Amino acid sequence: MSAPASPEVRPLRIAVFASGRGSNLQALHRAITHDALPAQLVGVFSDKAGSGAIAYAEAQHIAHSHLDPKSFATREDFDAALMQKAAAVTPDLIVCAGFMRIISETGIRAAACPMINIHPSLLPKYPGLHTHARALAAGDAEHGASVHRVEAVLDGGRILSQAKIAVMPDDTPERLAQRVLAIEHPLLIATVRAIAEGRITLSEGADTRVSWLNHRLELE
Repeated sequence: MSAPASPEVRPLRIAVFASGRGSNLQALHRAITHDALPAQLVGVFSDKAGSGAIAYAEAQHIAHSHLDPKSFATREDFDAALMQKAAAVTPDLIVCAGFMRIISETGIRAAACPMINIHPSLLPKYPGLHTHARALAAGDAEHGASVHRVEAVLDGGRILSQAKIAVMPDDTPERLAQRVLAIEHPLLIATVRAIAEGRITLSEGADTRVSWLNHRLELE
Protein backbone atom coordinates (compact mmCIF):
# COMPACT_ATOMS: atom_id res chain seq x y z
CA MET A 1 0.00 0.00 0.00
CA SER A 2 1.48 3.32 -1.03
CA ALA A 3 2.02 6.09 1.47
CA PRO A 4 -0.47 8.96 1.39
CA ALA A 5 0.65 11.95 -0.64
CA SER A 6 1.93 14.85 1.42
CA PRO A 7 -0.35 17.89 1.41
CA GLU A 8 0.56 20.52 -1.15
CA VAL A 9 2.14 23.60 0.36
CA ARG A 10 0.44 26.84 -0.65
CA PRO A 11 2.91 29.18 -2.37
CA LEU A 12 4.07 32.09 -0.24
CA ARG A 13 2.40 35.28 -1.45
CA ILE A 14 5.08 37.97 -1.82
CA ALA A 15 4.75 41.71 -2.31
CA VAL A 16 7.92 43.59 -3.27
CA PHE A 17 8.82 47.20 -2.44
CA ALA A 18 11.53 48.56 -4.77
CA SER A 19 12.87 51.93 -5.88
CA GLY A 20 15.52 51.06 -8.46
CA ARG A 21 16.28 48.72 -11.32
CA GLY A 22 14.65 45.76 -9.62
CA SER A 23 17.46 43.21 -9.90
CA ASN A 24 16.41 41.40 -6.72
CA LEU A 25 12.80 41.42 -7.91
CA GLN A 26 13.92 39.84 -11.18
CA ALA A 27 15.96 37.22 -9.31
CA LEU A 28 12.94 36.28 -7.20
CA HIS A 29 10.72 36.08 -10.26
CA ARG A 30 13.19 33.89 -12.15
CA ALA A 31 13.45 31.53 -9.17
CA ILE A 32 9.66 31.25 -9.00
CA THR A 33 9.25 30.62 -12.73
CA HIS A 34 11.97 27.94 -12.63
CA ASP A 35 10.25 26.19 -9.69
CA ALA A 36 13.17 27.00 -7.37
CA LEU A 37 11.01 29.03 -4.99
CA PRO A 38 7.54 28.01 -3.74
CA ALA A 39 6.12 31.51 -3.94
CA GLN A 40 3.94 33.84 -5.97
CA LEU A 41 4.63 37.51 -6.72
CA VAL A 42 1.33 39.23 -6.02
CA GLY A 43 2.37 42.87 -6.25
CA VAL A 44 5.23 45.28 -6.88
CA PHE A 45 5.14 48.73 -5.29
CA SER A 46 7.50 51.65 -5.86
CA ASP A 47 8.04 55.26 -4.91
CA LYS A 48 9.57 55.89 -8.36
CA ALA A 49 7.28 55.96 -11.40
CA GLY A 50 10.17 55.28 -13.77
CA SER A 51 11.84 52.56 -11.74
CA GLY A 52 13.11 49.43 -13.44
CA ALA A 53 11.09 47.42 -10.92
CA ILE A 54 7.82 48.91 -12.17
CA ALA A 55 8.86 48.44 -15.80
CA TYR A 56 9.72 44.79 -15.14
CA ALA A 57 6.44 44.15 -13.31
CA GLU A 58 4.51 45.67 -16.20
CA ALA A 59 6.40 43.58 -18.77
CA GLN A 60 5.81 40.40 -16.76
CA HIS A 61 2.13 41.18 -16.07
CA ILE A 62 2.64 41.37 -12.31
CA ALA A 63 0.27 43.67 -10.44
CA HIS A 64 2.08 46.91 -9.67
CA SER A 65 1.53 50.38 -8.30
CA HIS A 66 3.48 53.63 -7.93
CA LEU A 67 2.92 56.13 -5.15
CA ASP A 68 4.52 59.58 -5.35
CA PRO A 69 5.83 60.60 -1.91
CA LYS A 70 5.39 64.27 -2.86
CA SER A 71 1.65 63.71 -2.98
CA PHE A 72 1.51 63.08 0.76
CA ALA A 73 1.83 65.61 3.58
CA THR A 74 3.98 63.40 5.79
CA ARG A 75 6.11 60.28 5.59
CA GLU A 76 3.58 58.54 7.82
CA ASP A 77 0.76 59.38 5.38
CA PHE A 78 2.77 57.91 2.50
CA ASP A 79 3.58 54.78 4.49
CA ALA A 80 -0.07 54.29 5.46
CA ALA A 81 -1.15 54.54 1.81
CA LEU A 82 1.64 52.18 0.73
CA MET A 83 0.64 49.58 3.31
CA GLN A 84 -3.00 49.89 2.29
CA LYS A 85 -2.04 49.23 -1.34
CA ALA A 86 0.05 46.24 -0.33
CA ALA A 87 -2.68 44.82 1.92
CA ALA A 88 -5.05 44.75 -1.05
CA VAL A 89 -3.02 41.93 -2.65
CA THR A 90 -3.09 39.92 0.63
CA PRO A 91 0.63 39.10 0.89
CA ASP A 92 2.16 36.68 3.38
CA LEU A 93 5.49 38.50 3.19
CA ILE A 94 6.71 41.92 2.06
CA VAL A 95 10.23 42.00 0.63
CA CYS A 96 12.00 45.36 0.56
CA ALA A 97 14.45 44.89 -2.30
CA GLY A 98 16.26 48.12 -3.03
CA PHE A 99 13.49 50.23 -1.48
CA MET A 100 15.28 53.49 -0.77
CA ARG A 101 12.93 54.91 1.83
CA ILE A 102 12.97 54.49 5.59
CA ILE A 103 9.59 53.10 6.62
CA SER A 104 8.21 54.84 9.68
CA GLU A 105 7.20 53.02 12.83
CA THR A 106 3.60 53.88 11.91
CA GLY A 107 4.08 52.18 8.56
CA ILE A 108 5.66 49.11 10.10
CA ARG A 109 2.74 48.75 12.52
CA ALA A 110 0.28 49.11 9.64
CA ALA A 111 1.87 46.35 7.54
CA ALA A 112 -0.47 43.44 6.83
CA CYS A 113 2.33 40.87 7.24
CA PRO A 114 6.00 40.63 8.20
CA MET A 115 8.53 42.61 6.17
CA ILE A 116 12.11 41.71 5.36
CA ASN A 117 14.90 43.75 3.79
CA ILE A 118 18.14 42.86 2.05
CA HIS A 119 21.03 45.14 2.98
CA PRO A 120 24.54 45.24 1.45
CA SER A 121 26.66 44.79 4.56
CA LEU A 122 27.31 42.27 7.30
CA LEU A 123 24.94 43.81 9.81
CA PRO A 124 25.16 45.13 12.44
CA LYS A 125 28.06 46.75 10.59
CA TYR A 126 27.25 49.69 8.34
CA PRO A 127 23.51 50.33 8.46
CA GLY A 128 22.35 52.96 6.01
CA LEU A 129 24.16 54.07 2.85
CA HIS A 130 27.67 53.83 1.34
CA THR A 131 28.31 50.43 2.92
CA HIS A 132 31.02 49.34 0.46
CA ALA A 133 33.11 52.49 0.86
CA ARG A 134 32.75 52.24 4.64
CA ALA A 135 33.91 48.62 4.67
CA LEU A 136 36.97 49.53 2.59
CA ALA A 137 37.77 52.56 4.74
CA ALA A 138 37.66 50.37 7.85
CA GLY A 139 40.06 47.87 6.30
CA ASP A 140 37.61 44.98 6.69
CA ALA A 141 38.78 41.56 5.49
CA GLU A 142 35.19 40.45 4.82
CA HIS A 143 32.07 42.10 3.50
CA GLY A 144 28.70 40.83 2.36
CA ALA A 145 24.95 41.09 2.58
CA SER A 146 22.27 40.48 5.20
CA VAL A 147 18.55 39.75 5.17
CA HIS A 148 16.77 41.06 8.23
CA ARG A 149 13.28 41.65 9.50
CA VAL A 150 12.14 45.27 9.09
CA GLU A 151 11.71 46.79 12.53
CA ALA A 152 11.65 50.31 13.91
CA VAL A 153 15.46 50.74 13.88
CA LEU A 154 17.22 51.52 10.60
CA ASP A 155 18.63 48.21 9.31
CA GLY A 156 18.44 47.02 12.92
CA GLY A 157 15.79 44.32 12.78
CA ARG A 158 16.42 40.67 13.60
CA ILE A 159 19.05 39.22 11.26
CA LEU A 160 17.74 36.18 9.40
CA SER A 161 20.64 35.27 7.12
CA GLN A 162 23.93 36.53 5.78
CA ALA A 163 26.39 35.83 2.98
CA LYS A 164 29.99 36.98 2.93
CA ILE A 165 32.87 37.49 0.54
CA ALA A 166 36.54 38.32 1.04
CA VAL A 167 37.60 41.91 0.42
CA MET A 168 40.30 41.93 -2.26
CA PRO A 169 43.35 44.25 -2.27
CA ASP A 170 42.28 45.90 -5.54
CA ASP A 171 38.63 46.40 -4.57
CA THR A 172 37.02 49.78 -5.11
CA PRO A 173 33.54 50.62 -3.78
CA GLU A 174 32.14 49.99 -7.26
CA ARG A 175 33.90 46.64 -7.73
CA LEU A 176 32.96 45.52 -4.23
CA ALA A 177 29.34 46.54 -4.86
CA GLN A 178 29.20 44.33 -7.95
CA ARG A 179 30.63 41.34 -6.13
CA VAL A 180 28.22 41.77 -3.22
CA LEU A 181 25.29 42.06 -5.64
CA ALA A 182 26.22 38.67 -7.08
CA ILE A 183 25.64 37.05 -3.67
CA GLU A 184 22.61 39.17 -2.76
CA HIS A 185 20.37 37.38 -5.27
CA PRO A 186 21.02 33.81 -4.13
CA LEU A 187 20.95 34.91 -0.48
CA LEU A 188 17.53 36.51 -0.85
CA ILE A 189 16.13 33.52 -2.76
CA ALA A 190 17.49 31.03 -0.23
CA THR A 191 16.12 33.07 2.68
CA VAL A 192 12.65 33.48 1.20
CA ARG A 193 12.62 29.75 0.40
CA ALA A 194 13.53 28.98 4.02
CA ILE A 195 10.67 31.22 5.18
CA ALA A 196 8.24 29.53 2.76
CA GLU A 197 9.29 26.11 4.01
CA GLY A 198 9.12 27.09 7.69
CA ARG A 199 12.86 26.77 8.35
CA ILE A 200 13.08 30.47 9.26
CA THR A 201 10.24 31.94 11.31
CA LEU A 202 9.35 35.61 11.52
CA SER A 203 7.37 35.58 14.75
CA GLU A 204 7.94 38.47 17.13
CA GLY A 205 10.48 37.76 19.83
CA ALA A 206 12.07 34.80 18.04
CA ASP A 207 15.75 34.26 18.71
CA THR A 208 18.23 35.70 16.25
CA ARG A 209 19.28 33.16 13.66
CA VAL A 210 22.22 33.81 11.38
CA SER A 211 22.84 31.30 8.59
CA TRP A 212 25.81 31.74 6.31
CA LEU A 213 25.34 30.96 2.65
CA ASN A 214 27.45 27.98 1.64
CA HIS A 215 28.96 27.11 -1.73
CA ARG A 216 25.77 25.33 -2.87
CA LEU A 217 23.81 28.55 -2.32
CA GLU A 218 21.63 26.93 0.31
CA LEU A 219 21.10 27.99 3.89
CA GLU A 220 23.08 25.78 6.25
